[in-house]
Amino acid sequence: MLAELAFSTSDLAQMRFAVSPMWEVGPSFRLLASGAAHPVHRPWVEQVRPRVADAGLDRGLLAELIPPSGYVPDFLNPAPAGPAPTLAEELAGILAAPALRVRRDLDRLGDEQGGLGPRARALYAEPRARLDRVAQEIGAYWELALAPYWARLRAVLDADVFHRARQVAEQGPAHLFNGLHPSVSWDDDALRLERRPAVLSRQAAGAGLVLIPSVFTGPVPFTRMTPPEPPQLAYPARGIGALWQPRSAHRTDALAAVLGRSRTRLLAELDSPASTTELARRTGLSPSGVSQYLTALRDAGLVSAHRAGRSVLYARTTVAESLLAAQ
Repeated sequence: MLAELAFSTSDLAQMRFAVSPMWEVGPSFRLLASGAAHPVHRPWVEQVRPRVADAGLDRGLLAELIPPSGYVPDFLNPAPAGPAPTLAEELAGILAAPALRVRRDLDRLGDEQGGLGPRARALYAEPRARLDRVAQEIGAYWELALAPYWARLRAVLDADVFHRARQVAEQGPAHLFNGLHPSVSWDDDALRLERRPAVLSRQAAGAGLVLIPSVFTGPVPFTRMTPPEPPQLAYPARGIGALWQPRSAHRTDALAAVLGRSRTRLLAELDSPASTTELARRTGLSPSGVSQYLTALRDAGLVSAHRAGRSVLYARTTVAESLLAAQ
């Protein structure tokens, strides 16, 4: 089936890109719930799935709202207000969802899934009172599954936006759409999406278009049409294939002269998030020494800390990624 979305000059003028945390939350949660051994995301799945299970998030409200396949409620993906909203900003959009929209989305979810789970039914009965629980579970999932990796994910997403924006500037929107995904094309002032069962129309969507690269969305793009907000098109970002591959050893001599050899060694070891105990085992440093160095690195904005059950995972920030890349 082929769906078409017509564009006016005004729609093209309002087209924009955005990086959205929630467009990583939904697809990544679905991947974990599927039980599949994804060929690209397997390293991430193996690290994260036990944490999510230990926290009980695979059996909570989020698990009822994001089924292994099919429709996901639109209120979980509010239109990004800017080019890179924070998770907190998107959660505020979810909390502000009108009760009528929440119930309408849950009606569709129930129709497609053969009914709602008990937690989703409670949300349907009291949307205003229970959206807080939705936001809390999303926040808990984010902290366990995505926040420790966000610097790496964000680098891929930003690189995709830069590449696509340059395409628009040099070759125009038609070239952008025709290269976005094999199922997406542009012809005769309309965006065409293959293998999409629902109808696209300007009457069922707002003006413009928000293009959202996603690491976990795939293998085909997803759309969200909820007027008066602009339609959203989430598509697989470029560069995902190498996302979790071990990185080549960094030349860190110059950085070690500034930060110290032990602190620099810890930064280099944080190619994937790790606890103090794990870092001590890898490096041969004492746990107390590792803790002291990590505190200094965190105070300097080079590492971030994320609670995972009884332990804390440390991850490099975008600042640290840039420093190591410069080496």
